[in-house]
Amino acid sequence: MFLLGIGQTIIGASARNIGLSPYQIGLMIAAQNLGYIISVTVSGVLSDSYEKPRLLFVGSVVLAVSFLTFYWSDLLFLNLIIMFFVGIGMGTYEGVADAMLLDIHVQKESLYINVNHFFVTLGSLMITLYLIFLQMNWRDAVIQSGIAVSVLAIFFFLARLESHRKTTEKAFGRIRFIRREKAVILLFLVCTCAAGLEIGGIGIITTFLMELRGFSQVTSKIGLIAFLGGIAMGRLTIGFLTRRDQLLHSLLIFFGFSTGFFAVFLFLEAYQFTYPIAFICGIMMSALLPTSIALGGLLYQEAPGTVIGLIKTAIPAGGIIIPLLLSILSKYLTLRYALIIFPAISGVGFLILFLNREQFRVPALQKTASPG
Repeated sequence: MFLLGIGQTIIGASARNIGLSPYQIGLMIAAQNLGYIISVTVSGVLSDSYEKPRLLFVGSVVLAVSFLTFYWSDLLFLNLIIMFFVGIGMGTYEGVADAMLLDIHVQKESLYINVNHFFVTLGSLMITLYLIFLQMNWRDAVIQSGIAVSVLAIFFFLARLESHRKTTEKAFGRIRFIRREKAVILLFLVCTCAAGLEIGGIGIITTFLMELRGFSQVTSKIGLIAFLGGIAMGRLTIGFLTRRDQLLHSLLIFFGFSTGFFAVFLFLEAYQFTYPIAFICGIMMSALLPTSIALGGLLYQEAPGTVIGLIKTAIPAGGIIIPLLLSILSKYLTLRYALIIFPAISGVGFLILFLNREQFRVPALQKTASPG
């Protein structure tokens, strides 16, 4: 997942070094998200029927080759294809890794999934520091990442994992059944809110601090690091405090606090408290996505990979929809008013869960069935 974080951030971190135009950046990210959406769905479904280490081996090979060949040539069309396969490799990791954790760990699932997603944030943070603050050569960094993924591929090729969750239903049958489930649709919407909050927040914080708070290039980046640090800290610690039968309550609490703290951070001009509030915002929203994923896996323990794969398509959806809405609002209103979208989408996530809370009571029942 650390390498997945690198893949998520590589375009944004290296675009200026490569010399990409905004038009080219948009095409590259779109190609990556297309591959991601296809792969996270397919790999999630397959993970309920096939050995997960084998699927991760295939994803690792695809990602390693993509990293090693990334911008080997300056041809845009070729690099769009490579970015599509970067998305394929990332989607495989996303679709299989959390489902595999549910196989390995039959207790404290939320803890392990939160820690797993901590490494995504760590990968994003480290590649940003490596390429921007340390001014290292971006091409060398990508090649080194490709070598690391190649080593990981060897590990997955040799690994064996016997799943304690068996399913005999065909893949298409699982999809047809699950897509009719209201809880899956609701969790998709919740994850869209959570992903949009995280991705949009990361994308707008430095601009917000510079344009509306008068921060410099350096001090605005410190604000972003504080936000990312809060996400990393939250994912390491919140999972320890969350019991499997309290996932819904935890989501409601953190969506509620995210709404309040984002409103304070974005609309209250408390300059001396900007960094601490940014850090707290990161903590409050850090567990939203991994806890929602854990809840989906526990609601449908017969086919967790299929459910997780379908829910995780909300990550690129949220990463596209929320920044797009922010762009439109900032164009026709102002950035100051457009920022209301962050506490608003956090509030929407809270309302979806609160108004449909009876849909998410299964984890408490699973506790009584687990001793067998």
